[in-house]
Amino acid sequence: MYSYYDQNTVLYLNGEYLKAAEAKTDLYGQSLHYGYAVFEGIRAYKTIKGEVKIFKAQEHFDRFKRSCELIHMPYPFNNDELIAACYKVLELNKMEEAYIRPLAFCPPNMTLKAALETEILICAWDWAAYLGEKQLRVMTSSYQRPNPKAFAIESKTSGLYVNSILASQEAKEKGYDEALLLDINGYVAEGPGANVFFEKDGKIITPPTGNILPGITRATVIELCHELNIPLEEKLSTIEELRAADSAFFCGTAAELIGWESLDGQPFTKPWADSLGKYLQKAYKARVLEAEFKEVYKPAEVV
Repeated sequence: MYSYYDQNTVLYLNGEYLKAAEAKTDLYGQSLHYGYAVFEGIRAYKTIKGEVKIFKAQEHFDRFKRSCELIHMPYPFNNDELIAACYKVLELNKMEEAYIRPLAFCPPNMTLKAALETEILICAWDWAAYLGEKQLRVMTSSYQRPNPKAFAIESKTSGLYVNSILASQEAKEKGYDEALLLDINGYVAEGPGANVFFEKDGKIITPPTGNILPGITRATVIELCHELNIPLEEKLSTIEELRAADSAFFCGTAAELIGWESLDGQPFTKPWADSLGKYLQKAYKARVLEAEFKEVYKPAEVV
């Protein structure tokens, strides 16, 4: 079992820095009973200059605040102070690279009314790329992305991730590495914890917002496509279009950027090493490390 903390780990809880092993919360909390909570996943990297930098901290905490507002959780926090708390948690735990987890949660309340108070936790741990380094064998899940008219779909709400657990577990039980969820209309949506992109005829394609979580890493990949003059289109795509793609990849803060080997047992035609996804993977790594990226994409010659 993975240990996220030990006797020396320090976290931030409601304005205080405490030992994780000694921190307490109430078992009657509304978040524990109903999944009524909001979280973020953020990464800190040691840059090429040797500095510890939290990647896109402001964007993550802006989304954190918006997620709370979308599900009517009070947000009495100052984001600059929360970002400073993240750096302090890293310092106290002597961490140079880490995955950071802010969590907004609610005190005891057994009603189904919106919260009147919100508590805050920030913790961090060492975490390699969530989906590993090898190309993934992905399957189309029997579970769909929830209806956006039934939920605040663009909020990073804890309870929503039960859907992700079900889809991911189904894939693993069937011998795959990860799942792909479709939306309620049968279009490609996203993975259980990552956004999806695919390459077709020199263009990168990704689902539009509306049925997906607008990922911070997704936004970064889109930025990189624009900067590197890679044609990109945000559009609804069928599963048949995705199966006919040259290559595909997931991206997210936890997963970073990871390519697919196959979808539903069907391999992609372009080797990952020659794909635009691989090129973007290297550009993304350079971006988070604040390194200069000068590599020019050179498609493999057709033999």
